[in-house]
Amino acid sequence: MKTSKKKLAGAALAAAVLFAGAPWGNASLAQAAASSSASTLPVKTTLYTVYQISPDRLYYDAATGYLQIDGQNALKPAIKNGVSYATSGAIADAAAKAAKQLPMTFVLVHGSWTDASFWSKTVAELKRKGHAAYAPEYAGHGSLYKPDVTHEQIVQSVVDYITSKNLKDIVLVGHSFGGSVIQKVAERIPDRIHRLVFFDAFVPLDGQSVADQFPAELQDAFAQLIQASGNNTIPMPYPLFRDGFVNTASDGLAKQIYQSAKPEPAAPLLEKLDLKKFYALNLPKSYLYFTSDTAAPQGDKYGFNPAQSGHLGQFRLITGNGDHMTTAYAQPAYLANKLYEAARD
Repeated sequence: MKTSKKKLAGAALAAAVLFAGAPWGNASLAQAAASSSASTLPVKTTLYTVYQISPDRLYYDAATGYLQIDGQNALKPAIKNGVSYATSGAIADAAAKAAKQLPMTFVLVHGSWTDASFWSKTVAELKRKGHAAYAPEYAGHGSLYKPDVTHEQIVQSVVDYITSKNLKDIVLVGHSFGGSVIQKVAERIPDRIHRLVFFDAFVPLDGQSVADQFPAELQDAFAQLIQASGNNTIPMPYPLFRDGFVNTASDGLAKQIYQSAKPEPAAPLLEKLDLKKFYALNLPKSYLYFTSDTAAPQGDKYGFNPAQSGHLGQFRLITGNGDHMTTAYAQPAYLANKLYEAARD
């Protein structure tokens, strides 16, 4: 195992030198190649290029000489010209230690224009890593489709699911519209929640609706779609879905994901929510933001981060690469790892 990892590290580093040629912190990739020939590798570069451990998870404790990953001592590197180096074997051992995740219980709440199957691959990845993971279907969606469902009925169905399974110490994750759902669920059962994670989610303020988070022109467009629907739903036009929800997907995958996009019941999106109890809670909160997500117009006024995340007050911010929906289908292991980053203590 260590031998293969060492070969992989060397190959990845060589490829980086050939094709990138860009600096990494205080060490250029040319320096990295030179160091590789001396049987050591630059730690940060190797952890990132080979093991996908991003620099924001690393901290060098000068007092102890340890490089920490996620706050845990990982290895004692040699420091040369301000750059940390270690053998490929030591780096592989540190990465393997970091990959071991403390078991947690996740409850994943989906957003609009989809159903609980959105989470299927992510649930499988979380379970593969030793976690308990649940993705309840809530009222009015999936096999329970009902155009006249209310926000209250959605919330109650999630509360009922959690209490019926007697789930405790949970990481409650809300994606998109699901952010407003977990806000209200948290009001009902705060004693069962370890941390709230808002994944590119809407976070209405007290007295606001989810629709209030949209720019006026989008609200007007939705109003026209609702009026034309005849049953108080919002059918999502494919061009809008393609550009706003699955903008990084291939054409084939985008169309596959779109197949589950039933017309969304409008009432839960339009309902003004009493969130006084939520904003009085003292629960740990995280916001997971994927930087290519354009479901909400990017920017300070309407973007997921900082506009929506900023409603949370104190929170942990985790960022990643991806759009609104594609990652759950195309890179579920990556999404599962990001959720763990957001959830861990």
